[in-house]
Amino acid sequence: MKETVYLSRLCDKELIKRLQSSGAVLIEGAKWCGKTWTAAKIAKSTLYMQNPDTAVSNLKLADTKPSLLLQGNTPRLIDEWQMAPILWDAVRFEVDKRNETGQFILTGSAVPADNVIAHTGTGRISRLLMRPMSLYESQESDGSISLADLFDGKTDIAAISELTIENIAFAMCRGGWPASVKHTGNTALQMAIDYVEAVINQDVSRVDGVEKNPERVRALLRSLSRNISTLATIQTIKSDMETDDIGLSEKTISLYLNALRRIFVVEDLPAWSPSLRSKTAIRTSSKRQFVDPSIATAVMRTSPDGLLKDFETFGFLFESLCTKDMRIYAQSNDGDVFHYRDKNGLEADLIVRLRDGRWAAIEVKLGSKQIEIAAKNLLKLSSKVDTEKMGKPSFLMVLTGGQYAYKRDDGVLVVPIGCMKD
Repeated sequence: MKETVYLSRLCDKELIKRLQSSGAVLIEGAKWCGKTWTAAKIAKSTLYMQNPDTAVSNLKLADTKPSLLLQGNTPRLIDEWQMAPILWDAVRFEVDKRNETGQFILTGSAVPADNVIAHTGTGRISRLLMRPMSLYESQESDGSISLADLFDGKTDIAAISELTIENIAFAMCRGGWPASVKHTGNTALQMAIDYVEAVINQDVSRVDGVEKNPERVRALLRSLSRNISTLATIQTIKSDMETDDIGLSEKTISLYLNALRRIFVVEDLPAWSPSLRSKTAIRTSSKRQFVDPSIATAVMRTSPDGLLKDFETFGFLFESLCTKDMRIYAQSNDGDVFHYRDKNGLEADLIVRLRDGRWAAIEVKLGSKQIEIAAKNLLKLSSKVDTEKMGKPSFLMVLTGGQYAYKRDDGVLVVPIGCMKD
């Protein structure tokens, strides 16, 4: 169950920190994103709920005396705990009884229905979200520019990224799946394809026990892929699916989307609603995103070469890649990522906001030709925000697929995604 060579994850330190303050930590996220490998590096004993040799007996024991499954050296890893949801309440009770931190690590690639666990676990079980690897974690970004440093005012930057457009296209199609990162060529690309097929044919139905038509799920994923990094409504998605001769009601689409969220396939980007100097209507719709852009490329059956011939699609998917990476880097800094768009069309692709209130606005541009317009938009947005209430932005950045990182005369930063880290 362990990698031959473990590539460090940014959440490694966060997991240790959480275990020092909580009785148990739940690592949740898309399957195959590395949860088990990360937890197993720290755990002193492990229970694999999906081990075929013990799965039946484990489930029976969970029904009769779940506390026996919790015995072992601590922290004890319980992998895919949602196979027996009673384990959640058993862990919560055991944490209360022992009154010690660092007792359990739970991993899960699906969120159980609310009615199968009796208690939320608040105050006892800390939740840690894990995503597929960022480019820094897969060792493709050199990490010469740190998000934490930028927020600390270290904005006099100069760096060169070795990541080419071809490298980015390949990384996008391969995805941040740890098992694929160590491979090359078609072998590396196959995992995203296998992941999507598993989602369509098994996972999306298994999560809530409601059988779903695989071709309808595929059509929905295809429509989401065509509308990635946009504010497409349910109605837009419904109409788009009808072009594939797939008819689904808006209610059914919402149910399917909820199932995809519960297995961490879909992770839409929420809107930022700052205080502005003047009254302007702000769009509150979330932006359509997957947890990893390789899901979209696999669904659309596109390749790195295909992306290089279709720069419009490449651009939307590049924004999706940058969204994933910046979410990972922001999480390491106790922050969240949003998007901004108002009724006048002024937008920022990404807003990073830290828990202490500091914020930054980012525009994502694959090529260099749009940097000038992007910088002007960021400056315009900055001037509209009520800085007395929101504070001044820590920085404004154009995140690119280019080579050079520098600070413009107007103060806007230009940074290649191949230079970023947390």
